[in-house]
Amino acid sequence: MDVKNSRLFTTPIAHRGLHNEDIPENSLLSFEKAVENGYPIEIDVRIIDDGTVIVFHDDVLGRMTAKDGYASNLRKADLAEIRLNGTDQVIPTLEQTLETVNGKVPLLIETKVSCKIGELERKVIDILKSYNGEFAMQSFDPYSMEYFRKNEPDFIRGQLASAAPTGLTLLKRNALAKLKVTKISDPHFISYCCADLPNKFVAKKNLPTLAWTVRSNADYEKVKDYCDNIIFERFTPNK
Repeated sequence: MDVKNSRLFTTPIAHRGLHNEDIPENSLLSFEKAVENGYPIEIDVRIIDDGTVIVFHDDVLGRMTAKDGYASNLRKADLAEIRLNGTDQVIPTLEQTLETVNGKVPLLIETKVSCKIGELERKVIDILKSYNGEFAMQSFDPYSMEYFRKNEPDFIRGQLASAAPTGLTLLKRNALAKLKVTKISDPHFISYCCADLPNKFVAKKNLPTLAWTVRSNADYEKVKDYCDNIIFERFTPNK
């Protein structure tokens, strides 16, 4: 894939699909709406107890469902019984998502790593091998991207980061914020928090850059000169 000319770098990307108060994030309906409007889609993938790869952002279920507990404890048979935000939408698998999108728009796939590196990544590789649509991988975890670099070097990969990442030791926060971790991930692009742009560490990398997550046209105007494209939600980007 020619990164710079890909729609992932020329057309705003719908964060977790085109969702709103009535359409849950990371739902098949949100993906259908993004496809209808011609937007590439950012999704989050994680592995659950029986090895199924699901599309779901959070470690825990409580924000998006009426169920408590960890997403990782689910099994595939549970998915049809769990509703997203009280709608008729359920947690989709990666396979269901690929079938819905069917190559009509590109996918930006973020790995949510909650297990040993390689378990999720291997499953994702096996699933994507037969997918004919355009996609790219990204993660905050540089070792996840390193796995793809070593095992599927043709997969386009990006390093997610921000100036103040949370949930890490001081050393790891510094390495991620200053993009020192790119020595591990060797990314084709950078995906950096929009509130932290412009940023000298991003500029030094001289790589295609995505800005996340933009939530208004005012913020889009502030950041557009410092990135190649945006990941957006809950507004319609100006053309």
